[in-house]
Amino acid sequence: MNGGELYIRGTGTWLPPAERVADAVADGRCDAAVARATRMESVTVSAAEAAPEMAARAARVALDRAAAEPGDIDLVLHASFYYQGFDLWAPASYVQRAAVGNQCPAMEVRQVSNGGMAALDLAWAYLAADPARACALLTTGDRFCPPGFDRWRSDPGTVYGDGGTALVVSRHSGFARVRSIATVSVPGLEGMHRGDDPFGPAPFSHRTVVDLEAHKRDFLARHGVSPTVARVSAAQEAVVKQALADAGAGLGDIDRFVLPHLGHRRLHVAYFAKFGIAAEDSTWEWGRTVGHLGAGDPFAGFDHLVAGGRLAAGDLCLLFGVGAGFSWSCAVVEILDTPTWRAR
Repeated sequence: MNGGELYIRGTGTWLPPAERVADAVADGRCDAAVARATRMESVTVSAAEAAPEMAARAARVALDRAAAEPGDIDLVLHASFYYQGFDLWAPASYVQRAAVGNQCPAMEVRQVSNGGMAALDLAWAYLAADPARACALLTTGDRFCPPGFDRWRSDPGTVYGDGGTALVVSRHSGFARVRSIATVSVPGLEGMHRGDDPFGPAPFSHRTVVDLEAHKRDFLARHGVSPTVARVSAAQEAVVKQALADAGAGLGDIDRFVLPHLGHRRLHVAYFAKFGIAAEDSTWEWGRTVGHLGAGDPFAGFDHLVAGGRLAAGDLCLLFGVGAGFSWSCAVVEILDTPTWRAR
């Protein structure tokens, strides 16, 4: 558990227009069986904006809402899942230049879908390590596009959306307090996104399009379905238990749940049925119109609840994150008051 206090001062999300899943089924891009299993309605699709550009747009919204000046930000962390637009390049520095304009450390977090939550955990520790440090800007950004990624088929069961998200966190004040964040890692599962392929000398050495299902088949054939499911379940239970214990709360105290945008079948097994979460108490209905934003689901979901007036002072919100590696993160966030920018 990190020391000291951590508050959320501002949130931001920038999403491109959405495309209907029904249209993708009609023209053959999405399998009808996937549409039925996921129950997704639409996904956000960027026609031109690159991932770091969307992250910078979200960052400017969050900084404005936080009333944060460049000198207030002591750390920039940018998390992502997929290609950021250039090789051998630092997207965190782009976000810093485009949205902040200062010279504090700017670093990239690469923990796939759990990158945003990992950045939150790291930022808390970084700010707590030096009393002179006050605020951090956390961003995510992803664009899942051809030729290397098929948002409908690269990871069957999850449909991917494009967008950028941001949080401004502070050691001193904010409209919400992060009461706890916990992360559990099970590196024995890293092969589920690697499979039996040898290490390649360059991107797409073995396939021209990302195929996560092929890697999973290889891994499960070697390690077995039941043992793998048991390890995943145990880690997920452990991170929830730790986050709640560190926050001094129980599952019944949570008012809202921010869930990954993984599609209904995966959410039902991993969250609704497992923890007794009612869909109406979660971000499911909104997430099904956006798609999986890579590292950005927790920040986007929390922003949606706050900006939409779905959280009130005194409410507790539980943010879930999970990413290949595998790692799981959970944060308990307490709403202290209604942010002034919500009424604009």
